[in-house]
Amino acid sequence: MSQSVPPPPATRAGTRKELPEHFKDYKNVWVFIEYEQSAVHPVSLELLGEGRKLADRRGVDLAGVILGGDAEGVARAAEAAFEHGADLVYQIVDPVLTHYRTDPFTQGLTDLVGRYKPEILLLGATTLGRELAGAVATTLRTGRTADCTRRAIDEEGSLAATRPTFGGSLLCTIMTLNVRPQMATVRPRVMAMPEAVPGRRGRVVSHPLGLAEDQVVTKVLDFLADRASETAQLAYADVVVAGGLGLRSAGNMGLVRDLAGVLGGEWGGSRPLVQKGWIAADRQIGQTGKTIRPRLYIAAGISGAIQHRVGIEGADLILAINTDANAPIFDVAHIGIVADALELLPALTDAARRRFAVLCPAVDRLAG
Repeated sequence: MSQSVPPPPATRAGTRKELPEHFKDYKNVWVFIEYEQSAVHPVSLELLGEGRKLADRRGVDLAGVILGGDAEGVARAAEAAFEHGADLVYQIVDPVLTHYRTDPFTQGLTDLVGRYKPEILLLGATTLGRELAGAVATTLRTGRTADCTRRAIDEEGSLAATRPTFGGSLLCTIMTLNVRPQMATVRPRVMAMPEAVPGRRGRVVSHPLGLAEDQVVTKVLDFLADRASETAQLAYADVVVAGGLGLRSAGNMGLVRDLAGVLGGEWGGSRPLVQKGWIAADRQIGQTGKTIRPRLYIAAGISGAIQHRVGIEGADLILAINTDANAPIFDVAHIGIVADALELLPALTDAARRRFAVLCPAVDRLAG
């Protein structure tokens, strides 16, 4: 029952003009490597996989861009970039960049772009990446497509970035035709993680920041780590179970949580459940919530609006349960079951618990 949603045609304002002569100065595909607290954000490595495809299509290099205050940590981030496909790394190492602040990071990335002129710059659509991308695009007076879900490039080097619009009801493709670089942000888990090649190395280009601490207005007084154990970890879960309006009441979300618990996965829901107050916003799945790529996704009572389908299409296996045989969710599901989720979810939970009890009796004791 799997059926992919074809990308919409690109919409262009006016007639294509001959590309400006100075566009020839811009080449290579860049990926901003988000590095904080001694760790590279996984979305940056995912972007390198997508950037590799675009760079190969253009016959240019793929570069990682790293800004940080710790030389050793930046070097480790550069190693990760090379192992995941980068040909070279541009880096700025300066104590001013120890913690993320908009002004120094914007100046650093803007200076790099002005000096080395990439034709495409990709950033993760994280809290940091969204803010930095907006600031850099404004400073450079270039275009930026936010939260895009598909990317393609034409023979002239124009990036076609597709994203949902009108509340997720339509997909539109946006192209930046008159300025460079072309910028886009991409949500975590929209793309697959490229396979790492241990030991792969490339060229490193270092660049000065040229900004002193006393020139930065914002100061970091303290850093408090996010208490991740208390928040939803949907994006990187192997198993996700989600509910929709077909569950009919907030109390029935317990059926979703029970099945997710037995399967050792995470749970969430569609956007209408957040709007009704049935679940917290960090449990929302879809383009306007969390984009996921689990090995198994179970959608219970979810009709399958386009913004939801875009957020789950990377799942290896989608099992959909809905009483409406014509529900759009069945267009992307690998397995579809026309049934009442309120009846099927408890049966699935019981069957899974009994199965795991046979394989490992300790699981039954813990689940009980």
